[in-house]
Amino acid sequence: MKVSNTGPNSVGSGLAGTASTGAATETVKSARNGKSPAADALGATLGSSAKVEVSSRAQEMKKIKEAATPGVDEAKVARLQALIDSGAYKVDAEAISERLVSEQLKMNE
Repeated sequence: MKVSNTGPNSVGSGLAGTASTGAATETVKSARNGKSPAADALGATLGSSAKVEVSSRAQEMKKIKEAATPGVDEAKVARLQALIDSGAYKVDAEAISERLVSEQLKMNE
């Protein structure tokens, strides 16, 4: 899960007038350091006793992903990167859409 610092309570939105207070200043400092006071407090509260349960479906999806991604072909990546950088890489949208539909149909069987 990705957490972003956007929205009405994010650092930089609405703190201009309150940055002189101690709590707001600490929040700004913590945000600049990449740490959140709330996250620090939560980590201290949970400690090492926190447990996460992963559903059987999520475990199955992880196994499928690991099986489908045996490794990275560095030569292929370099070749494709060179094509993209030079503007010579062409995307076949029809082939991609057919593959997406085919994969979706296989998953629904």
